[in-house]
Amino acid sequence: MIANDNTAPPRKPAAEVEAWSGKDKGDENFPVGSLLIAKALRPHIHAYYSFARNADDIADSGTLTAAEKIARLDAMETVLTGAQAEGSPSATRLRASLAQTGVSDIHARELLIAFRQDATKTRYASWDELMQYCRYSAAPVGRYVLALHGESEATWPSSDALCASLQVLNHMQDCAKDLRDLDRCYIPQDWLAEAGLATDAIARGETVPDLRNVFDRMLDLTNKLNEQAAELPRLVKSRRLRVETAVIAGLARRLTTLLRSGDPLATRVKLSKLDFFTATLAGLRYAA
Repeated sequence: MIANDNTAPPRKPAAEVEAWSGKDKGDENFPVGSLLIAKALRPHIHAYYSFARNADDIADSGTLTAAEKIARLDAMETVLTGAQAEGSPSATRLRASLAQTGVSDIHARELLIAFRQDATKTRYASWDELMQYCRYSAAPVGRYVLALHGESEATWPSSDALCASLQVLNHMQDCAKDLRDLDRCYIPQDWLAEAGLATDAIARGETVPDLRNVFDRMLDLTNKLNEQAAELPRLVKSRRLRVETAVIAGLARRLTTLLRSGDPLATRVKLSKLDFFTATLAGLRYAA
């Protein structure tokens, strides 16, 4: 990782490294800086999301080589830390946001660890290995939001569980697309092997019974993550953030249920507007 040395002069501006895919916060399974969040904090959450979105787009590029992806992600980090003046608009914006709020850049730099890994690693041997990936691909997001609100680190374990749940659910939603477009598979390889399956079972147009068992095994452990995540709203001091986290936890539970009955190979299993509305209503009980 690159240290933030404020005594060194910024490097000369580099060529633009970002290439937005067109995805935005409306494509996520959870609200991003919604109206539930205090108005003054929303721009900072949007800055963090933009940084994460652009880094993810680099990691998921179908045209860049692994070396090119890593070089671009490295450039984003040098801009974020101030070691380089330009080259990544989202990193520049987040750097200014972090300076204004006093939040550490570690929650953004840790995301880059996962995105660099995505550039070179295409298979996950076990659930434990997948959880280690989630530690960097998902947990920093929740930790950033909590830090922005001045919440205690005591909230981190339940937040990490919620973020890991959302990450796994997204991997299951997109498992066929990830394999087809990126030759990337987050389904634990040992569980596939125990079921007598190869990774290419995910490339079929529907889920065979043995693969369904693997998916259900993942959902069983995701349910345990959801149970741990249910503690988060009770730990958060900010009233608005309590509601937001309750809504997101409710959406995670709902998507887990949908993936239990739906076939992610036959269609993209996703939340509906009614699901969002229902989760919001349920979350409002934490407003008191």
